[in-house]
Formats: sequence, structure tokens, C-alpha cells
Amino acid sequence: MQPRLGIYIHIPFCASKCGYCDFYSCAGAAERMAEYQQALLEHIEESAGRIAPAYIDTVYFGGGTPSYYGARRIVEILQELKVTNRLMKQSEITVECNPDSVTDRLLHRLRAEGFNRVSMGVQSDNDEMLKKLGRPHTYAQAVTALQRIRNAGFRNVSLDLMYGLPGQTLQDWQQTLDNVISLMPEHMSCYGLKVEEGTPLYEIRDAVDIPSDDVQADMYLAAVEALRGRGFRQYEISNFCRKGLYSRHNMKYWTGGEYLGFGPSASSDFAGKRFTLVRDLQTYIQGIKKGGNVMEDIQEIPLRERAGEYLMLRLRTSVGISGDEYEKQFLLPFAPLEEVLYKHRTYYRTERSDDGRWTLTPKGYLVSNDIISDLLIAQDDSRPLKRI
Repeated sequence: MQPRLGIYIHIPFCASKCGYCDFYSCAGAAERMAEYQQALLEHIEESAGRIAPAYIDTVYFGGGTPSYYGARRIVEILQELKVTNRLMKQSEITVECNPDSVTDRLLHRLRAEGFNRVSMGVQSDNDEMLKKLGRPHTYAQAVTALQRIRNAGFRNVSLDLMYGLPGQTLQDWQQTLDNVISLMPEHMSCYGLKVEEGTPLYEIRDAVDIPSDDVQADMYLAAVEALRGRGFRQYEISNFCRKGLYSRHNMKYWTGGEYLGFGPSASSDFAGKRFTLVRDLQTYIQGIKKGGNVMEDIQEIPLRERAGEYLMLRLRTSVGISGDEYEKQFLLPFAPLEEVLYKHRTYYRTERSDDGRWTLTPKGYLVSNDIISDLLIAQDDSRPLKRI
């Protein structure tokens, strides 16, 4: 079977910048869209030879705000990928949207072109909290946008929520969960607010009453319980789905699949190397125009480091880790790691299935950094297995 490849397209444009956002994006730069589009299409075209050995089975348009970028440009990008003749008919093709930039024209155009999944940032059902975050929409707009998405024919919709918001209580969060789950999405992502240095929210973090770590832990467990009780399966620390409709693209990141990114700040793990593209719109555009190098931080990952990533990433998911899999791929003993996993099982943080796969419990997810740290220490102390 030929290898499968995910494609990530970064759209670095937003109508406005949210106060907590640490992703690379440019607010109020619509005049640069045409120039960026030309560079992006050229980059994809010149990468066709690299893509050729694989079939593309997922495409993800993220940002920024792809829905702000406009239907015509998004369709042009997907058509350029189709020209490679590597895009599979059953590919998962996702576009991120914000409620304020969702239009019927956009949705019907994308659906007709083959997009089959929408991920929309709702974040909260409380307009006051949305305003504090700098979100450019209301909850009513989010509900209306979802209706439009359904009317356009999308049957795989993901809604994003955030907890740990300024002034938010556990009761507020539980009400938010009830309201948004009742909208019947196929997928939900629940992320704790991270106040990153360099963002506007970071500058006022001590004055906005962010819930304590203990309260945020309770919020996380409340989300797990509420979603499980309404038919969702937790398949990753922050992600839940119905009917097996997990994000096939994001699972590539967590299970070691190959993906190729386009656009400033986009990351790739491809052909045994990991690299990131320059985190600057102008530098990216000029690099593509002039045939320069737009890659930075290129790494060829040693096998032992890949083994550590296997532990860190797969333990984020319900797939978990397997001793047989680990030893076969990385030629390292699993027994020292299993000792660590058994130790944490006594605290109900890990569990082992009948077929020998280890996963974290919701309580384990809360202290996943500690568990993974213990595993990496055990891995560092182990000696490679002898080849037979």
C-alpha cells in the first residue's frame, strides 16, 4: 500500500486578533491576500514531485481564519492539490471557520468542491466572556452559523470550546457544555485557556480572575463526564467524537503519520525530517517568489527521540501504546516503561487492555506530563535490544 499523507494549509489572516491567540496570524492585512495566494499556489505546485509517492487522505485548512480568506481562494488551493492527482476521493477535507465570517455562499461553494468537515470556534456561550477574549462574534452568531453549515449539507461538524476563562465558574462551564452539546455536533474539542507570553491577555493576567488549576481540573473532568454521558467518545486528551468521526488529520500528528504544511509557521513531518516554515508572511512570500529557502528548524529525528515522541503523543490518545509495537519500531525494551505504567495504575491514572495496550485515564490526562516524564527517564536509562 502506498503511503498516506496529510496536507495542512495555513491561512494567516484574521479580521481581528483574539487576546489569547499565540498562533501566527495577521489582523487587518486583507490587502496582502492576493499576493499570498499566488505564493501559496506556487509553493504547492513546486511540491507536487515530493507529494507524488503518497496519496493525500486528509487536508486541513487552519489559521488564522480560513473562512475570512474567502471561498474563491480556498477552492483554488484545493484545486491545486487536485492537480497533483494524489488526492483520494474519500479524503477528509476540513476548513476552520469563525461564526462571524460564515456565509451561505462560502459554505455551498466549499461543499460543492468536496469539503466534508467544518471546525468552528465557538469557545463560549457567554457573550461577556467572548468579549473578554477578544472574540469577534456572539453566541447567537455561532448558533446561526451552525444552522447555515447544516443547511449547506455538512454532516461532520466540530465545535471548539474553552474553559478556565476569566471569571468563569464550574457552574458556568457546566451550563456551557449543556448548551453546546444540545446543538448536536459530531465532534467537540475542549481546551483549557493558556495565557501565553506575548499575548494581550498575558499583560493583564493578574487582573482578570483566571480560575485556579484545581478549578480547571474540575472543569476538565466535568467535560469528560458530560460528553461521555451524551454519547461522545474521548479519543484524545481534549477531543471527543460521535459515530467514530474523530479528526483523521489531527490523529496523524498524534500517531506518527506523515504531513506536509504550507504557509508561514506551518510544520511538517515528512520523509524522515521535521521542519517548520518561516513565521513571517513577507519572508514566506518573497522566499517562494525568488526560489529561496523558506524552511527553518530542519531536524532529522534520531530513533530514540522518535521513541520518546511515540510515548508522548500516543498517550494523548485512546490508541495508547503497546510493548510489542514499541520494541519492534525502536529496538528498546518496554519492561522498564511497563513498571512505570503499573505504578501509575495503582492511582487509577493508567489502564491496560486485554491485548496489552496502555492508555491514560481522565485522571491520568490531568497529570500526563508527570507520567510521561517518568517514562522518558526510564527510557533514557534503558539499553537497546540486541538485533536477532
